[in-house]
Amino acid sequence: MKRFAIWITVLGCMGLIFPALLPADDHVLTMSTTTSTQASGLLDILLPAFTEDTGITVKVIAKGTGAAIRDGMDGNVDVIFVHAKGREEQFVAEGYGTKRYAIMHNDFVILGSEADPAGIKGQGDAVAALKAIAAQKALFISRGDDSGTHTKEQQLWQDTGLLLETTTQTIVKKGKNTDIQFVYPGGLGEWYMSIGQGMGKALTFADEKQAYVMSDRGTYIKYKVGRKEGLDLVVLCEGDARLANPYGVIPVNPAKFPQVKIKQAEAFAEWLVSEKGQGLIANYRLLGQPLFYPDAIPAAK
Repeated sequence: MKRFAIWITVLGCMGLIFPALLPADDHVLTMSTTTSTQASGLLDILLPAFTEDTGITVKVIAKGTGAAIRDGMDGNVDVIFVHAKGREEQFVAEGYGTKRYAIMHNDFVILGSEADPAGIKGQGDAVAALKAIAAQKALFISRGDDSGTHTKEQQLWQDTGLLLETTTQTIVKKGKNTDIQFVYPGGLGEWYMSIGQGMGKALTFADEKQAYVMSDRGTYIKYKVGRKEGLDLVVLCEGDARLANPYGVIPVNPAKFPQVKIKQAEAFAEWLVSEKGQGLIANYRLLGQPLFYPDAIPAAK
């Protein structure tokens, strides 16, 4: 009986240390995500807490949503965290992802200088605001990087009914050239500037030029009040239902890519929609301003 008790104790100790004996790579989850989750500072809150709770470290690859989705379609990552709901649903429908988890939302805003040459201040109709900017040929900065923000911007330009043009542009991400095709309202390189950069760089460039730009609200707040440099840009158009900006997490499908770490990816997704994850999202603020609102548990605290 004593020998049996000793073995139980030994096995228990082995169980406690077993995770530490696993290959280090098994504790690392690779995630491709939109730049806004990183630039807003949200990941700096979520990921350490997730690692503390699970022992899993998340390796982040931040890029535009389109590029992040392509990472998932190529099986290069275990999970994606993006904000282009239609494209996310297509990703799952085509078998690249197992399930879309609704995580959170904020909204897009159209920013500009106090001078506001197109006169859109207080405008609640995003399409009308863009039409006014185009009519004035006022300087507008587009991310032009196939991101969720860029996707939303193109949808709004299409809704204006203006005659749009289509072009293919080569952008450089992580040292790799990628060709993207997009529509725009003319004036490319004149009043409409497509820079092929993330949200942070688009904001700082628009600030330097005192130009109009569309941004997710979270990154704007981070750059406006969360840095000593600040921004002179102000919100000129907001509140349109078409400016809604939902975020989703999708584990990559192991049926297509057997090498993906599905258990770790699902653990991450389930943690994000738990009371702990949703509460951290709800309470992430800068100078009292919320940057995101939880979707899985809207009343999370």
